[in-house]
Amino acid sequence: MEFVFERIFVPNNHSFISRKLPLSSNARIHSHKNFELNYITSGTGRRIVGDNISGFETGDLVLMGPDLPHCWELLDAENNEPPTCIVTHFSENIINSDFFKMPELEKVVALLKQANRGIRFKVESAENDAEIREILGTMSETQGLEYYIGLLKIFNNLIKIEDREKLSNPMNQSSVFSKNIDKINKIYEYVFQNIQEGIKLEEASAVLNMAPSSFCRFFKKKTGLTFMEYVKNVRVGIAAKLLAETDKQITQICFESGYNNLANFNHYFKASMGKTPSDYRKNFR
Repeated sequence: MEFVFERIFVPNNHSFISRKLPLSSNARIHSHKNFELNYITSGTGRRIVGDNISGFETGDLVLMGPDLPHCWELLDAENNEPPTCIVTHFSENIINSDFFKMPELEKVVALLKQANRGIRFKVESAENDAEIREILGTMSETQGLEYYIGLLKIFNNLIKIEDREKLSNPMNQSSVFSKNIDKINKIYEYVFQNIQEGIKLEEASAVLNMAPSSFCRFFKKKTGLTFMEYVKNVRVGIAAKLLAETDKQITQICFESGYNNLANFNHYFKASMGKTPSDYRKNFR
């Protein structure tokens, strides 16, 4: 069964919206002005948030700020259940409202300001996970004051979760970047789809119908990174995730993160993370 995972825009007369959505096996990278909280209720796959590519599974909970490119790609359903997620959007202007200037909401505002990199919340307690799922599920079926109360309950849960992971490296959020977001998203999607098979500058340039030299100048100006710096960040991010969360051999991780030989992999990983892949893995054992 084919589903399309579509972003939801907040109507002009609403500050918040929440929906249960099917996950897609052919999802596309996109971005929007609103904050988004994404909770996976069923299914496994991989997600891209900024320059981070990671796996996801049921219970995955991620908060993202405005204009942050993202995508959840379904790879497998679980227990024959329909793959679904709950997506909650709320206005990017929420933190500027008078209500959110209350001292009691300082931690919430601080959290939202950090969401420009994408935050994954690691909910260790099954009880807390069930509570978050119940609140989000109720929000997807309510509106008005009940919805607002539900959102505050979610914020209250999120600020109590100390185990958090910032997913993406800081991204250029200037107006110049925003005006070119569709073009940048096309490049992110090209990298997303080809990271294991191999990234070629000529192919990436052709996505935007540019010469390689013009493309490199364009990408650096709009993102603050060279194209190859971005690709390196993605590869190292994939490798770090696999080293921390799987028992796969380092050689296998090398190839799955897009490197064609172990020496290059070890060199670039240590340059980025300050440790060799094997030493980095020891932190999680």
